[in-house]
Amino acid sequence: MFKKCNAMKKTIITVVLTLAGIVILLLTFIYSGIYNVSQLAPHNNVVRWMINKTKDRSIATRTDDIKVPALNNNSMITAGFKHYDEMCVKCHGAPGEEMDELAKGLTPDPPKLSEHTKEMEPQEAFWVIKNGIKYTAMPAFGPTHSDKDIWNIVAFLKNKLPNMSSEEYKQWQQQYSSEHEE
Repeated sequence: MFKKCNAMKKTIITVVLTLAGIVILLLTFIYSGIYNVSQLAPHNNVVRWMINKTKDRSIATRTDDIKVPALNNNSMITAGFKHYDEMCVKCHGAPGEEMDELAKGLTPDPPKLSEHTKEMEPQEAFWVIKNGIKYTAMPAFGPTHSDKDIWNIVAFLKNKLPNMSSEEYKQWQQQYSSEHEE
């Protein structure tokens, strides 16, 4: 019994000292200023992996209960284009449209959605647009847009943007952009 109690004490002391050591190392790292937080310094592989894995798991955990409406409605796609062209193209670009100079200074780089949209599930795109992502400059549009508006953007992203040519995007801008409407 005495040996069991002694072993338990050693285990507890080892765990406490290990945790204290980890906290001391973490605080030393934080206060050293060694990690460069500049937007111009890319993340190293370990940090990039941690950020991406945390983001992916966070989104996956929160999208299970999202019900995806039918997204192949032409009026949804057109309405989604209007929102995308007005709010998203500056950072994410479009066929024939470069990212704005502001977006070129961001780390991580905003994804070029015309190339990466096929990889996203609709509920993932909806959640990201609605909630944004901390520390990436991706704003949350949930406070300013209805779920219907956000689903319209998703409909455009999933059904139209990946297959658009630069000429077609320009035609849509001339036909549907709010700055051309009167």
